Amino acid sequence: MKIAFMIWAVIAFVFMGIGIYDYFSEKPAGFWANAKTVPIDDVKAYNRAVGKLFVCFGIGFILLGLPLLVSKQNSPVILFSVIGLMFESIGMMIVYMKIESKYRRK
Repeated sequence: MKIAFMIWAVIAFVFMGIGIYDYFSEKPAGFWANAKTVPIDDVKAYNRAVGKLFVCFGIGFILLGLPLLVSKQNSPVILFSVIGLMFESIGMMIVYMKIESKYRRK
């Protein structure tokens, strides 16, 4: 299961890398796949907020993967990670919608 956690952590680091890239980006960061970003008033503040969101998501992703380190193969403990990730993803979408409404050009 250590290999599973390593794969899980690599995916988390990808999310954190996206967050760091967005944090320093000059143009508005995208969140939804294949969708154009809405017009933003303060691009720098918006990108920093989205970047922090992605980094926090990556950290939470790693924490939710910790049961992979302590459980045996075919353990039901992995359900904690999967269900937790579902709730974390929904929470991320809610936070993003608040960020977008705060920085959207009116």
